[in-house]
Amino acid sequence: MKVKEIVLGPHVLGSGLEKALEITPYEVILEIKDSKIKGRGGAGFPTGLKWQFAANEPEPTKFIICNADEGEPGTFKDRILLTDHPYKVLEGMAIAGYAIGAKQGFIYLRGEYNYLRQHIQNHIDSMKEKGFLGKKILGKDFSFDVEIRMGAGAYVCGEEFALIESMNGYRGEPHNKPPFPTQQGYLRKPTIVNNVETFCKVNFIISKGAEWIREYGTELSTGTKLFSVSGDVKHPGLYEFELGITVNQLLKEVGAEDAKAVQVGGASGINVARKDFNKTISYETLPPGGSIIVFGPNRDMLHALKNFMDFFVEESCGQCTPCREGNYRLLEGIEMLEKGECSVRYLKELITLSEVMKDSSKCGLGQSSPNCFLSIIENFRDEILYR
Repeated sequence: MKVKEIVLGPHVLGSGLEKALEITPYEVILEIKDSKIKGRGGAGFPTGLKWQFAANEPEPTKFIICNADEGEPGTFKDRILLTDHPYKVLEGMAIAGYAIGAKQGFIYLRGEYNYLRQHIQNHIDSMKEKGFLGKKILGKDFSFDVEIRMGAGAYVCGEEFALIESMNGYRGEPHNKPPFPTQQGYLRKPTIVNNVETFCKVNFIISKGAEWIREYGTELSTGTKLFSVSGDVKHPGLYEFELGITVNQLLKEVGAEDAKAVQVGGASGINVARKDFNKTISYETLPPGGSIIVFGPNRDMLHALKNFMDFFVEESCGQCTPCREGNYRLLEGIEMLEKGECSVRYLKELITLSEVMKDSSKCGLGQSSPNCFLSIIENFRDEILYR
């Protein structure tokens, strides 16, 4: 089930871009759509459809943004890609620029990754010298440049509109949609925002074809996915698996067959107990966010839950009440459970609050932060209430 030869494998610099420039922008988008690839940042929106929306906008000035604000606990895949494979990211951005008619791209780099800034800039300069970035790329009538913009360590800026607001010089806060970034994004111009891994995938889809990538994964979740594996495992690290792999298969690969639980998708993901280890990691079952945190048989799951909720209370931007107050109340309830002061009735009220937060929060932070609370309480109710 383990795959090594796609995103993390060899790639001839410029092969995807050269092939893209031999066909029309419309044909590039059709190839991406035909691959059925979905965004690798966690939201899972069809990449080709997003590009088509931006390409269809009549506004001539458009932008490409690579979301490298990797702040999800337990996730480090984008950091490794930007360290070891930055040229793949840059080439994928250039292909996207050609597809939608953009001449300028940006890498929004997580504040804590400032040490990578010069490293990435060196690759940008090198690709310009080789004719893969800059003016008249590969001698064609297409110009595209990339600039690095730094974040300031705000988790919420991983959300595309909060990221764009930060780039526009405002406080990083999510917006209600519509309009979507493909309509009014950076500088209120059509903008596509894709994850680091998504741009890497684009190279292989264009150079090898949509049909080739569909050989991996499932019908609704094509291709492979990078997973940052950490926790109680013998072999932590970055892995590339086909989508559709079961939790059991993944645990066998990383040396954690005795796991008690697995947090799929990071702190904002879903906690999976041993009884559900036969479920697949795919967009139709357990949504793949990129982080796999493994809990061994002796881990205190209430303590793990408290760590997650501490994080969300700290990182909420405070703009909308369900997220700002809801996360605080959930953390307060966990502390009551630790002390044995939380009644079953109040616990049920917190579960109802979690559902309200998921339905009424403005962005993905408030919508997904209750996931860990709901799934851990459900999976380990007896262990937690025994306290």
